[in-house]
Amino acid sequence: MKILPKIEAIHEEMTEWRHHIHMHPETAFEEFQTADFVAEKLESFGLEVHRGLAKTGVVGTLKSGTGNRAIGLRADMDALDLQELNEFAHRSKYDGKMHGCGHDGHTVMLLGAAKYLSETKNFDGTVHFIFQPAEENVAGGRVMIADGLFEKFPVESVYGMHNMPGFNVGEFAVRKGPIMASADFFEAKITGVGGHGAFPHLTVDPIVIAAEVIGAWQKIVSRNVDPLKAAVVTVGEIHGGHTTNVIPEDVVMRGTTRAFDPDVQDMIEANMEKILKGICDAYGAKAEFTYDRRYAPTINTPDETDIAIEVMQELVGVDKVNTDVAPVMGAEDFSWMLKERPGCYLMIANGAGEGSCHVHNPNYDFNDQILPLGASYWCRLTERILGNEAA
Repeated sequence: MKILPKIEAIHEEMTEWRHHIHMHPETAFEEFQTADFVAEKLESFGLEVHRGLAKTGVVGTLKSGTGNRAIGLRADMDALDLQELNEFAHRSKYDGKMHGCGHDGHTVMLLGAAKYLSETKNFDGTVHFIFQPAEENVAGGRVMIADGLFEKFPVESVYGMHNMPGFNVGEFAVRKGPIMASADFFEAKITGVGGHGAFPHLTVDPIVIAAEVIGAWQKIVSRNVDPLKAAVVTVGEIHGGHTTNVIPEDVVMRGTTRAFDPDVQDMIEANMEKILKGICDAYGAKAEFTYDRRYAPTINTPDETDIAIEVMQELVGVDKVNTDVAPVMGAEDFSWMLKERPGCYLMIANGAGEGSCHVHNPNYDFNDQILPLGASYWCRLTERILGNEAA
């Protein structure tokens, strides 16, 4: 691996940063200590720091030379509502909160790059280091954009990175086009006429109707989506009834849908509502439907992905970069940034074998060994896009 020497020299310091953040996890829109830590580091590196987008977001701006081009590099800062089971010294100090997805490592890799680039300034233009809150569950990236991220900090392209357990250290994975799915969330309420369980003919049974709806929803994918594409409709909650001999007045269902193609996303939403209301009308019940497009599909643009691939291959070799990794049905709110600007989202291997586990696991920990590689990627990417790449 071609780790930049100045990055390798601060590996121990970066590890200390990472352990500090890991010990003090904060969840969506509550990343106050983390934002303070990030802002203080950026200011100490000499960057111009802006705070307050999406409540706890931080953007550090670094300019070099006279160029007018600008790019954005993004890391997420939030933790999970999860009880950590690790026993090492840097385990979470807060019960029920944990950096179980590696956002502590993502933050530190970008901080390391900011420190290096502030010292070398081997580029011509502007880099905006975007530290985003609330990636988990509530799409803080969408909020940053709504708060004017790209109006306040114009960029020609934007880039993101996530760690990937189960693959050997020193590897990367990426693909052009969709790499992660949309994640939409729905709620359906069916209101019928409740009554005695022994006299169903005097009721409009919302449980029976809900069963019809769920079965019909499952046919949306199998009979409306091209078999060469992919989509998911999942009902994850059903609430109705309180006792065995009473037909309830209403049933509430909640769940999620996933797709890689925005047109498929549109079709799923429209058909779910149409099916729900059609079946309810047929049985004489009332239907209410809400649909939240919380995460768009994460779609990498070709030119920007090509540049990212060149940098990854330079760092670890052609054989260590999977340029056609299979897309996954998980979602990522960096997708909202890619809807606004071209760019690339990739995976950096977090390690495999004994002791490794996947994200959102109470035994997970970000691998400090990859901190210099991730930071080197950010630095070389900046130098490649904004010139002066001979360093």
